[in-house]
Amino acid sequence: MNNFNELNSFDDRDEIVIIGMVGRFPGANNIDKFWQNLRDAVESTTRFTDEELVSAGIDLAVLRDPNYVKAGSVLEDIDLFDASFFGFTPREAEITDPQHRLFLESAWEALENAGYNSETYTGRIGLYAGVAFSSYFFTNLYPNRDLTQLVDDFQTFIGNDKDHLPTQTSYKLNLTGPSVNVQTTCSTSLVAVHLACQSLLNGESDIALAGGVSIQIPQKAGYLYQEGGINSPDGHCRAFDANAQGTVFGDGLGIVVLKRLADALADGDYIHAVIKGSAINNDGSLKVGYTAPSVDGQREVILEALALAGVEPETISYIETHGTGTPLGDPIEIAALTQAFRRSSDKKGFCAIGSVKTNVGHLNTAAGVTGLIKTVQALKNKQIPPSLHFQQPNPQIDFANSPFYVNTKLTEWKTNGIPRRAGVSSFGVGGTNAHVVLEEAPVVETRDLASLQSRPWQLLVLSAKTETALQTATATLASHLQHHPQLNLADVAYTLQVGRRSFDYRRIVVCHSLEDALKVLTDQDPQRVFTHQHKPGQCPVVFMFSGQGSQYVNMGRQLYEVEPTFRQHVDDCSQILKPHLGVDIRNILYPTAQQSEQASQQLQQTAITQSALFVIEYALAQLWMSWGVLPTAMIGHSIGEYVAATIAGVFSTEDALAVVAARGKLMQQLPTGSMLAIGVGENKCSLC
Repeated sequence: MNNFNELNSFDDRDEIVIIGMVGRFPGANNIDKFWQNLRDAVESTTRFTDEELVSAGIDLAVLRDPNYVKAGSVLEDIDLFDASFFGFTPREAEITDPQHRLFLESAWEALENAGYNSETYTGRIGLYAGVAFSSYFFTNLYPNRDLTQLVDDFQTFIGNDKDHLPTQTSYKLNLTGPSVNVQTTCSTSLVAVHLACQSLLNGESDIALAGGVSIQIPQKAGYLYQEGGINSPDGHCRAFDANAQGTVFGDGLGIVVLKRLADALADGDYIHAVIKGSAINNDGSLKVGYTAPSVDGQREVILEALALAGVEPETISYIETHGTGTPLGDPIEIAALTQAFRRSSDKKGFCAIGSVKTNVGHLNTAAGVTGLIKTVQALKNKQIPPSLHFQQPNPQIDFANSPFYVNTKLTEWKTNGIPRRAGVSSFGVGGTNAHVVLEEAPVVETRDLASLQSRPWQLLVLSAKTETALQTATATLASHLQHHPQLNLADVAYTLQVGRRSFDYRRIVVCHSLEDALKVLTDQDPQRVFTHQHKPGQCPVVFMFSGQGSQYVNMGRQLYEVEPTFRQHVDDCSQILKPHLGVDIRNILYPTAQQSEQASQQLQQTAITQSALFVIEYALAQLWMSWGVLPTAMIGHSIGEYVAATIAGVFSTEDALAVVAARGKLMQQLPTGSMLAIGVGENKCSLC
């Protein structure tokens, strides 16, 4: 397994990429704020006052215990949930564990972050996730029998039991791939990532969500410190430090959206990072006890992940460790890492390590994905954030003779020509270990936006289930554009159109640049912002095609220049018409400045006029249909009748063009005629 060269035959079909991420962490309600806190060395644990603890139901006698630690890591706004959005009644929402509620909301956000609408996506979307036990049920529901007696027991079970987290989410979001509950305690969410990768590689899923959530109720509650236990005596986690005595537990949630690398590249997805390889295993029984970690188990899972990734340990420059800050766990973890790396490298001190638990505490079932998201953010920003509270190394750890050092300050992540790579570890009580090998996103050949042809005006579409939510969505989009000025407006417009579901309250914004979009979204100029409440029901569309007399030089020229669908149909029709007309009609439709007058004269000749009108009207109809605007009926006047018949399938395009060209030639040979049009009301049409 340690012969990495033999495994370099693995290609990008065996690699998975992260195309979307969401997270809610102590002190950070999104991954951008999370990264800012990590970068700025913020410790996001909270110190609780006696008043807060008493209010949460903590007994005064417990508070007076000198071993009671009044600290924890909490999430904000766990009581908030958009029940009606997901089809919950108020009562159903009330009996549903906040872990389930927040995970459902975050899964929705994760798909939007990746740019996919699960209602319209034609592939299979899988979900692998885990959740901590429901303290909400035991502290809020079970004592409140008046409430639980008002609802069905099975509904309460669904809303609180671990088993139903992924399947309830799949049901609400219409995810048709595998939906699997993962439970390996602390390593749950990273094991979920591994299983999701396997699902993608074996073809069960085309997109997969993976993650975990842990929220304990009441949130504002400390813990009793016990010497030799996993909890810290002072509410700080000092991973790998000589004074490390444990960790502090907290609440958090993280989800990543995964896809096969080749598919992501083909679909133009935004790639946050590449998962080169991953592995899971179990310690078995050859260790001190069931809850103890194992050098052998951790070493083997790291070796397997490296082997499957096909990379040498020397190319790994950062490890996000499990790093609980326990006197037993930290030395075992570094020993296992060192043994794995020493299989092929004798170099010392080349790989940084850190632990996100020093920032936010141990997030239980969400711990692994939290470390993963931290590391992906570090890869994206090419910076390694500091691991906190490290001053002197644990005397049981020989860092000097290992490949590792604890990174204690924000550091530029340098590289020597190879892609930046990192490992992420997560080890569960009971011995299920997981390790993931990450690589920074590939450098995809970017388009020259200055020369890229795109329509000069873009349509930004927004929708929501309520007027208030629509206003919030508008403000959110404006804020996003303001904080990401490098975005391509055409890409933003595309994602909003195809990567979002459509709801009844709708708004469209017409704009020509990112700056213009921001101004219009902020000012909401009624000439540029159109808001409408869509009423359920059908709205049939009729295509009307005009006759001769509406032609002019350069009609549809801008469409020809910026709309590939329109251009393709004009080109195809022009090629078909060449042998019938003896000219390339594009030279008449879109002449040079010098040929404009001659082309205008040619376009007045019926033999040319009718073919030109057919081409433009036919291409324009095809463009509308490519956008999803499909006619239920069509009507045409004169040459327009032929276009309508062709779209309806009466003629093939080739036959229609041959008939139109012949018709134009025959009509040109007739004496000059004229036409009379009379405006008559509907009630007098019978007189005509």
